[in-house]
Amino acid sequence: MKQQAEAPKILIVDDERDICEILEFNLANEGFEITCAYSAEEAQEKLAPDHALMLLDVMMGGMSGYKLAETLRRSHNQIPVIFLTAKDTENDMLTGFSVGGDDYISKPFSIKEVVARVKAVLKRQRPAGSPHDESGSVLAFGSMSIDLKLKELAIGAEKVALTKTEFELLALLAENPQRVFSRSEIIDRVWKETPFVTERTVDVHITRLRKKLGSCAPAIANRSGYGYRFNADCL
Repeated sequence: MKQQAEAPKILIVDDERDICEILEFNLANEGFEITCAYSAEEAQEKLAPDHALMLLDVMMGGMSGYKLAETLRRSHNQIPVIFLTAKDTENDMLTGFSVGGDDYISKPFSIKEVVARVKAVLKRQRPAGSPHDESGSVLAFGSMSIDLKLKELAIGAEKVALTKTEFELLALLAENPQRVFSRSEIIDRVWKETPFVTERTVDVHITRLRKKLGSCAPAIANRSGYGYRFNADCL
C-alpha cells in the first residue's frame, strides 16, 4: 500500500486568538497540520525544523513579526514566511519583503485568499516539473558556484544562504546569461503561482539578492527600461 504523504506543518503566529482559531480551523480542513503561537517569543520556542511555512502577524506585543523574520533569516533559517498585517501601504509591503518575507496579506483577509497564497508559496518551494529538480549540473562563474540540484550558492569557499525565492531568481538569470528578462517575465517564472505580485516586488528581491552576493553583486545587471540580466563577464 502506498504511504500517504505527511501533511505540511504550518506555524500560525498572531496575538489575536480569534484569528488564530479561524486560520487553524480552515487550514486544518485543507489538510494542513497546525501549530499556533500567540507571540513572536512563543513562536521561537515552538518553531521546529519540520514546519513548512509560517503565517506571521506583524504588529504584536513584544517582538514584532518583522523583527522575528529578520532574526530567523540572520540565523539562516529559510522557512517561508507569509506576513499577516493591518498595515497595507507599499512601504509596509516592501519592509516585509526586505526582511525575508515570501508573501504579504493585508487584514481583513478572506480565508480563500489565505489558503490560495499558502498553497502557492508551498508549491513554489517544491516546483513540480521544474528543470532544476532533475539537473545535477553546477553553474560556475569565476568565484561563484550555483548548484542547481542542491539549491546552494557558494562564493569562493563560503556558502551564501538564500531564500528559495532568491535562489530561483538567481538561477533563472544565471541559466540564461545572454537574455534580458523583463520584470513581468520574472514574475511569470518565479512567482507564477502567487497572485498580486508587483514589479516593485522584483526590484526589492533583486536588491536583497545583490546585497547577499557581496563582491559578485555586479553579476545582476539592470538594463534600464528593459529589466535584468546575468552579467557573467564581470566575474
